[in-house]
Amino acid sequence: MSLPHLRHQSRAEDGAVVHERRIKRLAVGESYVEDIPAKRLQPLLDSGAFVPSAEAGDMSGFDIAIITVPTPLRDGAPDLSYIESSARLLAQHLRPGATVVLESTTYPGTTEELLAPLLEEGSGLRVGEDFHLGYSPERIDPGNPRWRLENTPKVVSGTTAEGLAVVDGFYGQLVGRTVPVSSCKEAELTKLLENTFRHVNIALVNELAMFAHDLGIDVWEAIDAATTKPFGFLRFTPGPGVGGHCLPIDPSYLSWRVKQALGQPFRFVELANDVNSHMPDHVVRRLSEALNERQRSVKGSRVLLLGLAYKKNTGDARETPAARVVELLARMGAEVRAADPHVVVGEPIIPGQRAAERDRHGDPFAAVRRVEATPEELATADAVVLLADHDEFDYGAVELHARYVLDCRNRLSGANVDLL
Repeated sequence: MSLPHLRHQSRAEDGAVVHERRIKRLAVGESYVEDIPAKRLQPLLDSGAFVPSAEAGDMSGFDIAIITVPTPLRDGAPDLSYIESSARLLAQHLRPGATVVLESTTYPGTTEELLAPLLEEGSGLRVGEDFHLGYSPERIDPGNPRWRLENTPKVVSGTTAEGLAVVDGFYGQLVGRTVPVSSCKEAELTKLLENTFRHVNIALVNELAMFAHDLGIDVWEAIDAATTKPFGFLRFTPGPGVGGHCLPIDPSYLSWRVKQALGQPFRFVELANDVNSHMPDHVVRRLSEALNERQRSVKGSRVLLLGLAYKKNTGDARETPAARVVELLARMGAEVRAADPHVVVGEPIIPGQRAAERDRHGDPFAAVRRVEATPEELATADAVVLLADHDEFDYGAVELHARYVLDCRNRLSGANVDLL
């Protein structure tokens, strides 16, 4: 099977409008994804293998369509409207022999119970008879130079054996190893299991960090010591909270599904949600205590935040705990400044967020003055809080010039540094 030409359409706003600005950037070889340099796009554009398009008609005649749209939570329940609108659009261009693959994270059953009927209704074709349908969860770790798309095993599934073979054959040309599973539900659960595992273990060390501090114990040293055990332990570290699309959202999809289908709570997920969502509050409490010890209140203090992204070396600020830290500090009357070389001013924090939601919730960083972490900024701040430990920060300068640092990532040392 030859690799079909790839066409890119970026969805935004209400799920039915193409993100024109991103399409235009891609069309001239500009990448808005940090892990994909522009030099990789240009040869594909020149050859015609990659055709960014804002025209729905350009999908006509596709062999394989991959749906990779947001699946946010709205008032605690999954919002699958982006999948639904994509399905209705694709159905207009679906033809016999074509294949549709869903990659968006969602609850088990979505591919077969939601996506399949929409495609059939809009096309008049039958899944498994006229066209193929599958699910393959994305496994991207932004900012990770070792594990990339091509060398990370790809879980694949199909609604039929023939469909699985087609999906497996397609991804087999893109990645070094595929992992076929028996149905789409197992593939959908795989993604939720991976992220729930991380979510629960991060919640464990976050709660340990809170208790260890109150007990006068260095939790970081204990984690380092435990990591020397060659079996039965995996290293997770505390932080100011969790962010991105995965950890704050994906486990809740699983919890919601269990509640809807079985009428039972998923207690581990709910407890992890509670612990992790309150970590920004703990950060602000620790900062407030430290300022009080220095005869200062949060009100009127200049606080410099290092890192607004949820993860080091990325510009992804979706669900970032920094937003909650900013909100609390601003409410308490602090003068909040922030340095982040990756988070771009003016870019949407949540891709695909509806305009009405942005108007309702506002810009989470509106109260922040963006600055660079210069020696002068570090020295004039009453407190510096390291939230995302980007490699670009000069940590020697932070240790030298900052009066006080609350380090949430265990990156600094010195008499003026407190660890989370």
